[in-house]
Amino acid sequence: MSSISHATHPASMNAPSAARYPETEHHVDPGDIAVGVVIGRTSEYFDFFVYGIASVLVFPSVFFPYMQRLDGTLWSFALFALAFIARPFGTVISMAIQRRWGRAAKLTVALFLLGSSTAGIAFLPGTATVGLTAVWMLAALRVGQGLALGGSWDGLPSLLAMNAPKGKRGWYAMVGQLGAPIGFILASALFAYLYASLSHADFLDYGWRYPFFVAFAINVVALFARLRLVVAEEFEEQLNQRELAPVSATELMRTQGGNVVIGAFAALASYALFHLITVFPLSWIQLYTEQSIVEFLLIQTLGGFLCAGSIVASGWLADRYGRRRTLGTLATMIAVFSGFAPTLLDGGTLGQDVFILLGFILLGLSYGQSSGTVTANFAPRYRYTGAALTSDIAWLIGAAFAPLVALGLSAHFGLGYVSVYLLSGAACTLGALALNRALEERD
Repeated sequence: MSSISHATHPASMNAPSAARYPETEHHVDPGDIAVGVVIGRTSEYFDFFVYGIASVLVFPSVFFPYMQRLDGTLWSFALFALAFIARPFGTVISMAIQRRWGRAAKLTVALFLLGSSTAGIAFLPGTATVGLTAVWMLAALRVGQGLALGGSWDGLPSLLAMNAPKGKRGWYAMVGQLGAPIGFILASALFAYLYASLSHADFLDYGWRYPFFVAFAINVVALFARLRLVVAEEFEEQLNQRELAPVSATELMRTQGGNVVIGAFAALASYALFHLITVFPLSWIQLYTEQSIVEFLLIQTLGGFLCAGSIVASGWLADRYGRRRTLGTLATMIAVFSGFAPTLLDGGTLGQDVFILLGFILLGLSYGQSSGTVTANFAPRYRYTGAALTSDIAWLIGAAFAPLVALGLSAHFGLGYVSVYLLSGAACTLGALALNRALEERD
């Protein structure tokens, strides 16, 4: 998440126009950059969601079979969070690799680690076979995924924003965010097919492993697609001209730490909503309702399509009304939505489906413009590393523990705590945007 980013990194809202930079003999087509961004983000998010869905449907039975189902799911969500804890460290390490050996070497190492960690999960034995060693192995591979996601930042989203035509920066900023719903659609549809086609025993024995193999294959394709771009002379020249090069994390935090914190909190509303719409509801449905898992996955798949359409709409809205105003308005809408969340989740199949579909629409509108809203605050020298670490921290504080906290509190104290979690994220976004505006007016 980021991305993930994973599973997704910021691109500047008020990025410098191309007129500030000298002309070159090479032409960089924004369409080519957009293709590379979407391919890369889709592969990362597919990995991300395959693991998230498996944390609900598979891991409690395979790795925590001797626990109550709720406890096993909570432990699975605790392991799920490890990738987000590791992600900033992956960014710091990968920036050092890039400074020493170059962007292509960094990206190759990151995507190789991501692919091997993902494929490794597919081969893991269960606790019934090797005991708690299986859990430790899963934890290690999950950390590997997080380190890899931190290293997968290639600067292409920022380059895309800087090459965007005037008045279209919101539109181009949303392009990279499309990787999230595309990855989710593929992951949820694949799990729905396997869950419906196999017996429960076969699904837990071998069926769940196939999505991880698919994730590995997608990573290989994404690696070559992105390498073809970042090693091309015209792209390297553009990246260098716009000072999209790494700096040390120590220097960044010493000189630009305030911008990192403000940027992370500015995206919190959409990042908090992210897992409360995708991963957490699946666990609630399985544990506390009679709704079919396959039917719910298909509803979520439909929600993914609505999310993709909403992300596209967010680009138009941001260019018409401004990215910051759009994000602030949507944070307010998420706060309002949070008040209805308990009623909808506790409202039977219809209420749960409405919660999912409305939530995905709000997620698309907000997430489409959440990354990079205040990244223009960074001095050009720090924008490359600052964008990556801002996204990492936003994922960590906004989304890493969302499924764990939401399920734990809801199971023990009621669904009202889902509202509290969402409302806190919306409040943080509005506060960060207000603080950023005040600092700009003071300067």
